[in-house]
Amino acid sequence: GDIVLLAKPVTLTEGDRVTLTTDVPVATDGTSKPEKLLYAVSLPPVHGQIEHINYPGVPISSYSQLDVVAQKGSDVHDNSHGAGKEALR
Repeated sequence: GDIVLLAKPVTLTEGDRVTLTTDVPVATDGTSKPEKLLYAVSLPPVHGQIEHINYPGVPISSYSQLDVVAQKGSDVHDNSHGAGKEALR
């Protein structure tokens, strides 16, 4: 089926961390198994990284919808001064 991804922008400043919740990225593919969806980070943040909360400091390149629902992923800023706006994909 068709995949729908809704994402809301978040603002991070030096050293901030935002937990990925269903308020930020949420996706559906029209099936009854959204927990099987996998997000792949193809363009990571320049001034930080995406981490699993059980492994702080270790960047990850993918996470599941179950990770989002369980609030197991986070975007962590790296303390860069003057970092402009950026996006991740």
